[in-house]
Amino acid sequence: MTILVTGATGKLGRLVVEALLERSVPAEQIVAGGRNLSRLADLAQLGVQVRAMDYSDPASLREAFTGVEKLLLVSGSEPGPRVAQHLDVIETAKEAGVQLLAYTSIPNADTTTMALAEDHQATERALRDSGIPYVLLRNGWYLENYTDQLEGYLQHGSVFGSAGEGRLNGASRADLAQAAAAVLLADDQAGMVYELGGEESFTLEDLAREVSTATGQTVTYQDLPEEDFSRLLVGAGVPESFARILADSDSGIARGELLVEGNALSSLIGRPATTLAQAVRSAAGELATQQA
Repeated sequence: MTILVTGATGKLGRLVVEALLERSVPAEQIVAGGRNLSRLADLAQLGVQVRAMDYSDPASLREAFTGVEKLLLVSGSEPGPRVAQHLDVIETAKEAGVQLLAYTSIPNADTTTMALAEDHQATERALRDSGIPYVLLRNGWYLENYTDQLEGYLQHGSVFGSAGEGRLNGASRADLAQAAAAVLLADDQAGMVYELGGEESFTLEDLAREVSTATGQTVTYQDLPEEDFSRLLVGAGVPESFARILADSDSGIARGELLVEGNALSSLIGRPATTLAQAVRSAAGELATQQA
């Protein structure tokens, strides 16, 4: 069986390749696909097949998908253009005879009204219409979306957002990668839909509290109207179009649209998922080491 992981030069895709290796999949049965093969050189040294591919280059997709039985489509990172890119991947995978396509979507994709979900909803529709066997991995909000901002929280003494008292189930990329690997290696996955998030939900006020506990510095949550939060993000250097998407996503959190029910993630990875407190403590430790 040959498994191809797209976006293997990215954070999630790379972790999925590593998770497959940890699960004793022979390296030669794993294909790591990405635009910059130099970033995959260490995987190639382990025996992993590395293939150049670009979502925007159908010819590269056809070559990369040759002989592939299962494929993980890690969603593109650029809202808007990625829908057409995903459609090319789906069509090329079907032509190549891929037996299962797993797609990293967004929680509650069938009901959410978040702007960020539109591309995922379009991709899910395309998968349903394609006739290719597929499985949906509706990945929860990355905990790293918050822990990567730890230094900024400490600098300003605040977590800013517009999520109100809304709760969400964040998950670490490593846990979501392990879940993807488990699904790719399991039988009878076609048609399955996994809503993936941690067992413990939290608010952004909880996030601020965990940052305070982990660092010993008081950090509070400052809730802003959506437009004000969007302007704050633009002032911090975020492109305006993406800032609006992020602020809208916080409003989605306020509506409960990133709240995941059930324990699909922990069931797939065979252990409790990483909690917010664990992720924040780990990030705080790394930051302290860097600053020492």
